[in-house]
Amino acid sequence: MGPEKKQALGSIEVSPKVVAEIAREAVLQCYGIVGMAARRRQGVWTKPLDEMRDHGGVVVHMEADRVFLDLYVVIEYGTRISEVARNVMSSVKFAVEQALGVPVLQVNVNVQGIRLGNAAR
Repeated sequence: MGPEKKQALGSIEVSPKVVAEIAREAVLQCYGIVGMAARRRQGVWTKPLDEMRDHGGVVVHMEADRVFLDLYVVIEYGTRISEVARNVMSSVKFAVEQALGVPVLQVNVNVQGIRLGNAAR
């Protein structure tokens, strides 16, 4: 299941796990992001997920040749939440579209909590 490219020789299908990993890497490179969070709300001072957890914080929905993403993030305390979220939306949309060549119709950023930067870990 996933975006497919049909050609004369066959088709290419991309797993939702691959899409999630592309999105996750794009999120983690954005300024103001401390980490990804679990889908369920844990409170304002949420602990970011362990880096080794499998695609945590990203939910991928695919319909035909369209991608919808739900991202669950923890943002650094003191940053402007709306600006960080807009940056995440833009970066993830660009990264996934560049990698797959399939339009990303929606990127939803769900801020699950805030946390002091790397010094507080």
